[in-house]
Amino acid sequence: MENSNRPINTLFMLMSLDGKINSGDSDELDVDKDWCKIDGVKEGLHQYYEIEQTTDYYSLNTGRTMAKIGVNDKAEKPNKIDCRFIIIDRKPHLNEQGVEYLCNLVNRLFLVTDNKKHPAYELLDKFDNLEIIYYENIDLKILMKDLKKNYNVERITIQSGGTLNGEFLRGNLIDYVNIVIAPILVGGKNTSTLIDGKSITKIDELNQLKALELLENNVLENSYIQLKYKVL
Repeated sequence: MENSNRPINTLFMLMSLDGKINSGDSDELDVDKDWCKIDGVKEGLHQYYEIEQTTDYYSLNTGRTMAKIGVNDKAEKPNKIDCRFIIIDRKPHLNEQGVEYLCNLVNRLFLVTDNKKHPAYELLDKFDNLEIIYYENIDLKILMKDLKKNYNVERITIQSGGTLNGEFLRGNLIDYVNIVIAPILVGGKNTSTLIDGKSITKIDELNQLKALELLENNVLENSYIQLKYKVL
């Protein structure tokens, strides 16, 4: 449900037919690095990245995801892309080199953390497009309201992992879902899915489940499908 006190949020993900957003239960494995090697999947994978280019100006992800795709090891200066990143990094997973790479990559980087010793603090004087948003404890509802109130963020594309996606779901913070389904079955009960996190255990918690209204069903090339829903 759309809320005028916070941005409109769209969950945008690539997943397997059985709902997996990773190749397995390991940070060594990663969809971006793995699925481009698999016959029958690699041929149509480009469509996901092409659709990604049409998503919102603000993109939300996690430091863990950024570390998995290798930003901490990238020493070269990237070509600038026309978007803004909101990165939630609690541990932290990003090192100083990773934060510097992201600052060079995007127009503005919002680094959200509850770690006062995050390496991003060392770069505040170097990059004027780096904004650190610190909380004692990160509350997604408060973060969303602050992004709208303090930075005029109107729309966000969420591309985080299953656990954080689960926090967005339980917090009633997802308005739309835009999913690209790849023609692959992954399996594995510990492999991350579209939405993980805490399960409900009682009948009176059924209101935490979210019904959807189908807005679009697009058959893509190479057996890929795109589904767009509104959260009711």
